[in-house]
Amino acid sequence: MIDSSIVKELKKVFKGDIWADAKTLDTYSRDTSLFEIKPQLVVAPKDVNDVKELVQFAKEHKVSLTGRSGGTGMDGGALTESIVVSFAHYLNRIKEVVEEDLGEDIAGYATVEPGCFYRDFEKATLAKNLLMPSYPASREICAVGGMFANNAGGELTLQYGKTENYIKQVKVVLYDGNEYVIKPLEKVELDEKLMQKDFEGDLYRSIYKLITENKALLKEAKPRVSKNSAGYYLWNVWDAEKEMFDLTKLFVGSQGTLGLVTEITYKLVRPQKHSQMVIFYLDDLDRLGDMVQTVLKHNPTTFESYDDKTMKLAMKFFWEFIKRLGVKNIFTIIKNSIPEGLSILKHGIPKLVLQITFDGDEPHVLREKALAMAQDVSVYHPRYAEVIKDPKEAEEYWLIRRESFNLLRHKVKGKKTAPFIDDIVVPVEELPVFLPKLNKILDQYNDYMIHNIAGHIGNGNFHIIPLMDLRNAKARAIIPEVAQRVYDLVLTHHGSTTGEHNDGVIRTPFVKQQFGEKVYKLFEQTKKIFDPTNIFNPGKKVEAPKVSQGEPRAGTIEYAVEHMKKHN
Repeated sequence: MIDSSIVKELKKVFKGDIWADAKTLDTYSRDTSLFEIKPQLVVAPKDVNDVKELVQFAKEHKVSLTGRSGGTGMDGGALTESIVVSFAHYLNRIKEVVEEDLGEDIAGYATVEPGCFYRDFEKATLAKNLLMPSYPASREICAVGGMFANNAGGELTLQYGKTENYIKQVKVVLYDGNEYVIKPLEKVELDEKLMQKDFEGDLYRSIYKLITENKALLKEAKPRVSKNSAGYYLWNVWDAEKEMFDLTKLFVGSQGTLGLVTEITYKLVRPQKHSQMVIFYLDDLDRLGDMVQTVLKHNPTTFESYDDKTMKLAMKFFWEFIKRLGVKNIFTIIKNSIPEGLSILKHGIPKLVLQITFDGDEPHVLREKALAMAQDVSVYHPRYAEVIKDPKEAEEYWLIRRESFNLLRHKVKGKKTAPFIDDIVVPVEELPVFLPKLNKILDQYNDYMIHNIAGHIGNGNFHIIPLMDLRNAKARAIIPEVAQRVYDLVLTHHGSTTGEHNDGVIRTPFVKQQFGEKVYKLFEQTKKIFDPTNIFNPGKKVEAPKVSQGEPRAGTIEYAVEHMKKHN
């Protein structure tokens, strides 16, 4: 427990805000996950020196620190029973946005503090015609620190990759209480680090040894999917061919478990001016894998999908979509919807809708690409295919893809979001077999949850966020069972439990299953190298030690169940 006398000690060296009142603790006991975990203290550092003081305080008083920015994560990664460190209050500045050709389509960079909301960051970058392309669906409410911590991805990830591809350098306060610059190092720079006789040198020597001595094991451990946020990305740090050692690849996606990030320099791209959409309706999934591979050969910018349940939702709340698109557009929308409507009247609701876009600067080139792709896909005989002409119609489809879940959440009475299988990913060639098996599992629990499946099908990445009555003990009881069955299926098909959202409270119990005992031990060693006494966000990525006899250990299913929301 953190008593008042200890807080008084902290106030002597800490300039920022400190809260221990019931209202603040209640606010920070929740994010957008299943969980309620009440912290003992919430602090907002005013500057980097405050962060340094917090680390020394945590070591001295045997407490832990969990960084938090936007608090929009669905995995409980920003929740703790100890101290929440809120970056959104003060460490939220955009320091610079610079146009500079860095090669490989990188047109500039921006340096920002972790508490800055992405919506503000994007305004500043777009003012110079630059974009950070790995933004997630929560772009209007998330912060850049959370994007880094979770290795975020989104609708543009198919073309641009995830956040891990856009880190120029970061600044981090590590276990010794000092701030360090973490950036890619050439071999000569790495050798200098390895020769240092200090904390930083010890750290580099230890992690370099761990990675090089387990090269074959780590190569085998790397998930065979196009996106992954599970575990520590040890396999990405040392590029022996290029002789490049890049610890940013380890810190990105580490959920603040290795240190507290105080500054991020993101690489930026030029946004493209125009977009061309293509829509396909499918009545069966028999040749889905081949169809997806055919689409991918044409290098689309985005490749999204949603199922028949999502389509039924769009029809049920048709007027809600009209309002969001603008009532003045009603006649255009209805006219555009006639061909799709006739197809549905004649053949019923499609089992799956595929939504593909090509982005670029010349509309006629994009249309040619779209028509060529549609022609190639025609051999699979989709029930309905359209190369969209009207941008308003494309906006209509994007709205269904992006907003269907929000409508479901707000319109279904008595049920709340329960994200616990919200980010699964499998190789695209596995989809025709995987998706029917997944639906068969989920349909067995229809008495307790409403679900739909939508996601980034080009990456084999799906978001399933059931609605449940969490006041119902039987509903809560099925969550670990469903999670285990779904993740067993995902891993059987060579996938990952999380493509974008990370491990947090909900998926840390499955990290060992995904990677195996030997690799999991390397994760534990990594945590120990950076954080010997477990002060940085314990219980995420690897398990935390038991607090006292009989209490569930953070990082276990028992802990997750114990902290589920019961009345939200």
